[in-house]
Amino acid sequence: MRRFNLFLFLVFLVTSVIYAGNMGPVKLLKPQTSGGKPLMQALKNRKSSREFSSKKLPDQILSNMLWAAFGVNREDTGKRTAPSAVNWQEIDIYVSMPEGLYLYNAKEHMLDPVLAKDVRALTGKQDFVKEAPVNLVYVADFSRMGQVKAEDKDFYSATDTGFISQNVYLFCASEGLATVVRGFVDKEALAKVMKLKPGQKIILAQTVGYPKK
Repeated sequence: MRRFNLFLFLVFLVTSVIYAGNMGPVKLLKPQTSGGKPLMQALKNRKSSREFSSKKLPDQILSNMLWAAFGVNREDTGKRTAPSAVNWQEIDIYVSMPEGLYLYNAKEHMLDPVLAKDVRALTGKQDFVKEAPVNLVYVADFSRMGQVKAEDKDFYSATDTGFISQNVYLFCASEGLATVVRGFVDKEALAKVMKLKPGQKIILAQTVGYPKK
């Protein structure tokens, strides 16, 4: 039995390595939590854009954006920049970039590797998604939500995603970035590529980049 369990572990380990390729975790720069435009100005500038430059986001901007989206802003409690029902923190942010797909690890403020493949084109049905440098995919993990009704899981996870995506909108408005939140996604196909579990559900996606000139 112990040999069999060891065999299963080795199979899992090899499969994980093949799936993530040569990707390793990416430690994000420490987020800059000061500066930026005043809130009222960011609200005035907030808008959806559907034309993006392919220019890569600087490492500091990527770090700041993910922290603003759903980072830890109270180290003593682990609570985040966006609210979540019952503090379930059930929403995960997957980050799709040319070099591959990552999962934002808010506790360590880093990117955990998921897939060594450019899947940006699969994160939406609009042409611009494959050109923009970053596509965020918001995934609810229902296993964190306890024994509540299915319709309540759908409702609260959608609401919590709205809070996070608005944080991204305001950050982009402050930094002069373009963004748009999207529901026009082949969720079944994308979930299959991402190898999501049955208890995980794609809620929305959001494209981020520089405005196309």
